[in-house]
Amino acid sequence: MAKTLTELGYEVSTGAAVHDEASMMGVPSKADLEKHMQRAIDQGAEKAWVEQMAGGKTGVVGVMKFAKPGPVVALRVDMDANDLTEAAEEKHRPFREGFASVNKGAMHACGHDGHTSVGLAVAEVLAGMKDQLAGTIKMIFQPAEEGVRGAKAMMVKGVVDDVKYIVGMHLGVTLRKTGQVACKTEGFLATTKLDATFTGVPAHAGAAPETGKNAILAACTATLNLHAISRHSQGASRVNVGVIQGGSGRNVIPANAVIKVETRGAVSEINDYVYAEAVRIIEAAAAMQGCKVSMELMGGAAGCENDPELVARIRKVAERQKLLPEIVEAGNIGGSEDCTYFMERVQKNGGQAAFVMVGTELAAGHHDSFFDFNEEALVPAIALMSGAAADLLTQG
Repeated sequence: MAKTLTELGYEVSTGAAVHDEASMMGVPSKADLEKHMQRAIDQGAEKAWVEQMAGGKTGVVGVMKFAKPGPVVALRVDMDANDLTEAAEEKHRPFREGFASVNKGAMHACGHDGHTSVGLAVAEVLAGMKDQLAGTIKMIFQPAEEGVRGAKAMMVKGVVDDVKYIVGMHLGVTLRKTGQVACKTEGFLATTKLDATFTGVPAHAGAAPETGKNAILAACTATLNLHAISRHSQGASRVNVGVIQGGSGRNVIPANAVIKVETRGAVSEINDYVYAEAVRIIEAAAAMQGCKVSMELMGGAAGCENDPELVARIRKVAERQKLLPEIVEAGNIGGSEDCTYFMERVQKNGGQAAFVMVGTELAAGHHDSFFDFNEEALVPAIALMSGAAADLLTQG
């Protein structure tokens, strides 16, 4: 992305220039990062770009300023893969035709490779219209949407602080037919992902159990009480403990345990309430069992609504182009998407935000090892996103 945007004439920033390190979540170990940096170079990535992205700071922002004054318009593109091993069977078209993932345990199973293709094509289209447009376009290529880990650090760094309009896009989800489009997406849930690690004192379970401090009991106490957090009267609220691990042997009082937790809310304020209650319960559970606990944020997203005025403008572009003839009133994301961090910041600064859903047939559901989408959906998606950006960059 960085190389292509540079070749198209964009001013490109990456690495520490577009990430706030203190706000990064779920970052792999230094050893893992270095291993994958070397893998990227071995697989053809330019060393100079890879080195700029050290520390997992792999976001890319391309900026092009046009001759005439006008608004700053941002298009956000997520580009990460899933931690899945892609199906290696003849019935899976990417495998059959030779474009499946070559990296075990990493697969584009959510369409983000399609999003990236659309984003680069839009960047090329807009660069070709440079003399006709006004204002500034920002192409934001964001890593780590899976697990909602990537947007916050870029938002905190300020990459959208000057943006008047921002548009995000996703292929598929609930729109499973090429030719469908929803210029408005609903159902965003604010979320926080955290790992809580309990540390107790080991002891022989038969000879001296009274000298131990049971970390698994602390984790279980927290788990049961987390699911008892009161629901919120002002909207949907969620909490879930998806993983609990701990212990070393049946005759040892367990000194270590971890739970992996997520909270969600219909809006950020509701999620903040659930998260604050979760932290209080986790700390109290550790204290009950005489254990210590540490918590690490692993991901998060804001709650957000689309701006009706921007949705209406994008819809008019779709109606004029007639390339996506089935316009659905709204798509439903049914979960969390960290584009909302960008959207929420733009809206708080007085700008407008929208998230578009473009339909496509899917060979299997999102995050499935047989996932594949109909690439015929890419051209109308490129046209819509280019058209929407051009409309905003000419009309203001």
